[in-house]
Amino acid sequence: MNRIGRVYTLLFALGLFAFSLFALLDTFVIAREYAPAESGHYEAETGTVQDSALLRAVSNSEPTVTSDSYSDEQLAIKLETYRYMDTDIYVADVALSSPEYILTAFAEGTFGRNIAETASQTAGEAGAILAINGDNYGSRRMGYVIRNGVLYREEAAGDQEDLVIWGDGSMEIVEESEITARELLAQGAVHVFSFGPGLLENGEILVSEEDEVGRAMASNPRTALGVRANGHYVFVVADGRTSESEGLSLRELAEFLSSIGVETAYNLDGGGSSTMVFLGDVVNEPTSGHGIRERAVTDIVYIGKGSAL
Repeated sequence: MNRIGRVYTLLFALGLFAFSLFALLDTFVIAREYAPAESGHYEAETGTVQDSALLRAVSNSEPTVTSDSYSDEQLAIKLETYRYMDTDIYVADVALSSPEYILTAFAEGTFGRNIAETASQTAGEAGAILAINGDNYGSRRMGYVIRNGVLYREEAAGDQEDLVIWGDGSMEIVEESEITARELLAQGAVHVFSFGPGLLENGEILVSEEDEVGRAMASNPRTALGVRANGHYVFVVADGRTSESEGLSLRELAEFLSSIGVETAYNLDGGGSSTMVFLGDVVNEPTSGHGIRERAVTDIVYIGKGSAL
């Protein structure tokens, strides 16, 4: 090869390296803020709520608060801890007078990629009473994102299973290949999460012993959101990857949720992301790296009484 050829080869290799490096940084490091695609509206049980102004302060009474419970005129939360399959599972039993109290928040109050902070930080900024990590939407380029009645991302991810929370508070599991994000918004979707899979629907277990998320191990920390009945929800986090708490497979998680009377449930981001926060304190023992500490996540699902982001 002559000198000019070697120069062109070197330049090509350098260009390819630079492109690959940028692609990796853009995927995992560079923070990007995006604008929402469309704002929607829905008919809530308490009236018509438009755009992202979802919550109305309706109670002036002082709440009753203990280390594992919160109640006022509009909502009640009770924390329970279960031991199942050598795993510690934290269940927040939530009763609401209106589904408007189910809210979501983005890390740093911003929709985008690679924008993350701990669930407890986002919960504190949002004024959350109870919070769990969401679907970590910011780690992916595709998958529907509808939060607080606003459409942020409408690029479908094939046969991806999503969780829809409708304006009346009911939950449904849908496939992105069968309906568009704008159709969901027009039909009254308030929140759409894109992770999965669906665990239960109408009391039936949807996953088998072979089902798993990506390259995850069979037993993992898990986060799930479910509904027992109208106005009655569960926020669930299972610890894992420690000598004290093994973790659950998706099938085991579904079987546990079924055993406590959950009708429809959905698997959110798990592993080191699995975190539950109650009144500012982390309830479980999230694992990140080689220790017990929170991992930065892109979003949370929470119960709150302030304005939605």
